[in-house]
Amino acid sequence: MTNLKITDKFKDSLYPILTFLAIIIIWQVIVEIKDIPQYILPTPIDIIKVFITDYQNLFDNTLVTLYETILGFILALVVALTLGIIMDFVSVIRKCLYPILVVSQTIPTITIAPLLIIWFGFEALPKILMVALACFFPILISFVDGLENIDKDYLNLFKTMKSSKLQTFIHLKLPMSMDKLFSGIKISVTYMVVAATVAEWLGGTQGLGVYMVRAKSAYALDKVFASTIIVVVLSLIFVGLVNIAKKIIIKHK
Repeated sequence: MTNLKITDKFKDSLYPILTFLAIIIIWQVIVEIKDIPQYILPTPIDIIKVFITDYQNLFDNTLVTLYETILGFILALVVALTLGIIMDFVSVIRKCLYPILVVSQTIPTITIAPLLIIWFGFEALPKILMVALACFFPILISFVDGLENIDKDYLNLFKTMKSSKLQTFIHLKLPMSMDKLFSGIKISVTYMVVAATVAEWLGGTQGLGVYMVRAKSAYALDKVFASTIIVVVLSLIFVGLVNIAKKIIIKHK
């Protein structure tokens, strides 16, 4: 039965892989037949060549973007968890801050990035803050939602056992909110690399965003596509890491 399930999963995974390969082949054939210039639409082979010929440049800029992304995510996670815990323990703070936080999400992040660059310069700090802002809200909302939607029967049970608020939080609320928390984290990691890249577009000296802007200005669309692929791959890797962490933590909680 287990082998059958593995076989079915393998077959299911083949469909998107084969579809993707078909798209790549069609793309290559159409560009070559129509003789489309590389500065308008490069072929998949042209993009692959970039990874070989410009490997070092791509690698160096990827490291910069990764540094900004990881630090920004850690900052968002720490602040969101801290604020979520405070809001759970002090309901007045939640009533005061929660509506403001919701309204703040209507502000486009693309308008915040230039302000951060003006205030904090062209180094890594504004990019880190941009990532933190992008990741903070989904994590906080999911965490708070998880803490607030605990089964009342469980809460009443802990009350009858005369558990303190701290004990109830540690032994009931926190473990049972993990699923929601990881859902928020997964949402955040899907676009945190994009947030760092967008911030780099608007001002910076290094990073995939800067690499893209320079490549676009030189009409080197093969390099633009290559850097975009790296952003997608990094995002998928982070999502995979979150899924692994979720399985490990929730399984052993």
